[in-house]
Amino acid sequence: MTSQFAKKGEAWSARFSEPVSDLVKRYTASVFFDKRLAPHDIDGSLAHAAMLARQGIISAADHAAIEQGMAQIRSEIAVGAFDWQLDLEDVHLNIEKRLTELVGDAGKRLHTGRSRNDQVATDIRLYVRAAIDDIDLLLRALRLALLDLAEQHADTIMPGFTHLQVAQPITFGHHMMAYVEMFGRDAERMQDCRKRVNRLPLGAAALAGTTFPIDRQQVAAALGFDDVCHNSLDAVSDRDFAIEFCAAAALIMTHVSRMSEELVLWMSPRIGFIDIADRFCTGSSIMPQKKNPDVPELARGKTGRVNGHLIALLTLMKGQPLAYNKDNQEDKEPLFDTVDTVVDTLRIFADMAGGITVKAEAMGAAALQGYATATDLADYLVKKGVPFRDAHEAVARAVRACVDQGCDLSDLSLEELRRYSPLIELDIFGVLILAGSVAARDHVGGTAPRQVRLAIARVRAQLT
Repeated sequence: MTSQFAKKGEAWSARFSEPVSDLVKRYTASVFFDKRLAPHDIDGSLAHAAMLARQGIISAADHAAIEQGMAQIRSEIAVGAFDWQLDLEDVHLNIEKRLTELVGDAGKRLHTGRSRNDQVATDIRLYVRAAIDDIDLLLRALRLALLDLAEQHADTIMPGFTHLQVAQPITFGHHMMAYVEMFGRDAERMQDCRKRVNRLPLGAAALAGTTFPIDRQQVAAALGFDDVCHNSLDAVSDRDFAIEFCAAAALIMTHVSRMSEELVLWMSPRIGFIDIADRFCTGSSIMPQKKNPDVPELARGKTGRVNGHLIALLTLMKGQPLAYNKDNQEDKEPLFDTVDTVVDTLRIFADMAGGITVKAEAMGAAALQGYATATDLADYLVKKGVPFRDAHEAVARAVRACVDQGCDLSDLSLEELRRYSPLIELDIFGVLILAGSVAARDHVGGTAPRQVRLAIARVRAQLT
């Protein structure tokens, strides 16, 4: 006997003797966040239907009806006319129910040879793959914007820091190129992750495969997958590809956060290395003089959000037995928010990079503080034959004397410098100036302006 609750539209309603409570419906439903998977769900269903028809599992007429119905559903969703229903729990059942309304039994036949388990795994992989492709473009745009900034300031000298103490002079262009390299590795990680994302779960059905004569390779080719998942249990139950994506996303945000921290520090009047365009800043409700770097501050904060999503997904998976479990419904919101956060952040950072004004005089003045050319003096002595440790000690004594006198190494006379080593000659003053220090590091990876420009050209050639 058919259950009185079968009218409700649930895929399993005939099995139960009482309806699901409204509280449980709300607790277990995912439709109001997983409906963003709709375009991928439709694509996957169309590829599945085409395979069923080609294999003779459904008729050509059913296939045509499914295609026609799906076209209407896609249009309804695009214009906001689709009626999403909580009672139907998720995006998959909502679309299937609407398809059945439109094309009758053909819509009911679409689910032949598949389960929601392999269906949702396919949709998520399609979604993550599309997100990776979007992020790749955004990383490229950000790197190009940073390349432009680096090229403008290949000769602009600033202090390089370790422990937030002035260490050695570098160029601002060289500093920006460090982030270009970081974001380049982020792009590589995303592309490597994409290889493992781009495998088709569809055909695994609930967990054991299906008795129908399906052609999984055909569906994979239609959807642009490189391969199929080769174990049905693994195909429906693991979300390691989503975790890997979130790990790569967390690294992107870590690099964004490091850059944000520097932008915030550099914009402080105490340092005053840069200014950020007004459109990326806000003022104070009480202090009229304030200009706050809200965008980099918020990006720095959002990094914790993305890191948290990574931990959430790792925790979600850690205790699950094979195969599919309802726990996996909790993979979507962290994943979706990670994508949204990374995409929005990269888009705004690429724009903001073009709105950075560099205050070269302030950078140069700061590079004169902290005896940034001390290492150059030590290297000079080493080239004269002094063992490095002895040279290090001699320069340390010279710096201590400068601290006492309140002057820079370049302010000492030749006679004063010779107190620390008789090997010092007049040519030392070319070494102790900032431009000389920077230009001397003329090797691959060095901060010399010539090397910065070569590095820019190398990366620009890769990106264009």
